[in-house]
Amino acid sequence: MELIEAILEEGIRRCDEVEVFGTNGTSLSLTLKGGILHSAELSRSWGVGIRTIEKGKIGFSSTSDPGRWRECLKAACESGTAATHQEWKGLPGPVEYPLRAPTHDPSLFPNLDPAQLLADALLEGAGEHPVTITGGSVDLSRGTIILANSRGVRYTAPRTLASISLEAIHGTSTGYEFDASVFMELDARAVGEQAAFLASHCDGGYDISTGDYDLVLSPIAVAQLLGHAVVPALSGRNVHAGRSRLSGELGKQCLDEGLSLYDDPFARGTGATDWDGEGVLARRIPFVNDGVLERFAYDLKTASRYGTESTASAVRSGYGGAPAIGVHNLVVDGERTGVFDDKALFVHDIVGAHTANPLTGDFSVELSNAYWIEGGIPGTPVRKAMYAGNIFEAFRSIGGLGKESRVVGSAILPPVRLNKQRIIGK
Repeated sequence: MELIEAILEEGIRRCDEVEVFGTNGTSLSLTLKGGILHSAELSRSWGVGIRTIEKGKIGFSSTSDPGRWRECLKAACESGTAATHQEWKGLPGPVEYPLRAPTHDPSLFPNLDPAQLLADALLEGAGEHPVTITGGSVDLSRGTIILANSRGVRYTAPRTLASISLEAIHGTSTGYEFDASVFMELDARAVGEQAAFLASHCDGGYDISTGDYDLVLSPIAVAQLLGHAVVPALSGRNVHAGRSRLSGELGKQCLDEGLSLYDDPFARGTGATDWDGEGVLARRIPFVNDGVLERFAYDLKTASRYGTESTASAVRSGYGGAPAIGVHNLVVDGERTGVFDDKALFVHDIVGAHTANPLTGDFSVELSNAYWIEGGIPGTPVRKAMYAGNIFEAFRSIGGLGKESRVVGSAILPPVRLNKQRIIGK
């Protein structure tokens, strides 16, 4: 904090406003290769990102070297002189807030013993199927983030994260599974078993003819499509720039009437936070309620430009990046049903979601680890096939939401059943 106070004191002499975002922490990473522990690495990190505002021009720079903070501040000020002037209402001031967000686990430490137990459980689970393990990882981290500005904000929050993954092969088939949590509550054995199951079960799949089929998308596949097509369309910046399919749709039905999308920063997800990346107090933001579009996401910069208020939707990828519009914990919710009861093609993963068009919602992706399922029982695997359509049209009439949700990145969501979807096969 002494260093951050020095940055703010020096920065306010040069600019109208100054903001410092700092991170520090320790992490332990284990790597698995060929079914054995390959390496273990303990690392410590420190960094600050400095944002300056002078007469409506915003500059930014970052450093991981505490001794070079003056150079970093100078670079931020100089980058601001080249920035385009915009309307700016100012950084937020400090307010009292209750600690509501589950941001850390007091029992989670980056120590070798708990990491080794997770690695052993991954391998034990994978041993349930005849596969070759090609890779895996266990990561445990603990640290603190700090946000301070020249208007008096001094916010700190402890952060912990545990993440695991495993990849296996069987013949020509690959299986990959992962999980992550703020808490030490990961079922590593289940993750390892699922990765091995996908590899072994999906080997030697059959071709599928081009046609319309009932699908059940796993939470992973749903998160990929929403993240690359729907989340960008909810950005106020994209809406006002005419780069969103949802422009002019406020108050109208845009998704299935049984579907709701909201950002809940207090949910038990990896994006939990009490304040956003700019120090605005976080709150639950209902984007879509029962299929009706209610709100867009704004950070301070976009809100100032378009005469509205921030929705506390500024997120940061770390100290090295300036804040940008995003989501903390995007929750997909609605009435839950037995989406696996009737026969459908289950899609565990998709390839190419990043090519989805956020302006139109059109996408064309390759199915990965797909197989028929009925009554919850996995059936015949399907060889390579493509799934093409429009995410907004597909989600205007869903066949149901699965009963259990899982955390995937910055989303908390269930499997989703979509009936009569176009699959391009052989």
